[in-house]
Amino acid sequence: MAERVRIQKAIANAGLMSRRAAEEAISAHRIRLNDDPVRLGDRVDVEEDLLTIDGIPIPVNPGLETYLLYKPVDVISSSSDTHGRQTVVDLVASDKRLYPVGRLDADSEGLILVSNDGELTNRVTHPRYGITKTYVALVEGVPSGRGLRRLTEGVELDDGPARASKARVIERQDARSLVEIVMTEGRNREVRRMLAGIGHEVISLVRTAIGPLTDRALKPGESRLLSSEEISRLLASGVTSAT
Repeated sequence: MAERVRIQKAIANAGLMSRRAAEEAISAHRIRLNDDPVRLGDRVDVEEDLLTIDGIPIPVNPGLETYLLYKPVDVISSSSDTHGRQTVVDLVASDKRLYPVGRLDADSEGLILVSNDGELTNRVTHPRYGITKTYVALVEGVPSGRGLRRLTEGVELDDGPARASKARVIERQDARSLVEIVMTEGRNREVRRMLAGIGHEVISLVRTAIGPLTDRALKPGESRLLSSEEISRLLASGVTSAT
């Protein structure tokens, strides 16, 4: 168990706001400790306790790390692989024991989070929190308006109906097109199956954003550590869907 520190100091150390601003947030009853209200002078165990502001977890534990990684094709979304294939964890330089946050199919590429933060993992992967994932698919043909509406109204798959939050054609390339799809769940090969279900086979698939997080500068195989502010924005992007 870590030493218990004053809540305003823990929040300030996380870099989200000044100690004075944290004190004002406590006085305004915006801060909760393990879902209980707090007062000025209360202390927190940054390794064990959960602090929230307006229902959003505050990343105060200095031992937690979350990386944004651009996963290349053929890399496995796992912490280990019995067949010796390269995993997303292999691509992140950290001495912490990390795990992928959700999954991205081996034949797909793009952004995935790698973290040792269990609360963040739960909120990003559980559909009830509504944190979106955005994909761009290169498909055969050009989906019609009716086809795009089917994606948002629901496509019947073997494991039940699947719906996109948004779907649009962003570019036409002769007999192919680029389709952007925004999802709030991530079943196995779901986006590929949905597009095939409306008659458009996927040639390639890239995840371009996780909630508000995107980074066009990241190249395949590259990663970077997320800041506390980025983590807070990510978690806040889905909090209204969980209430």
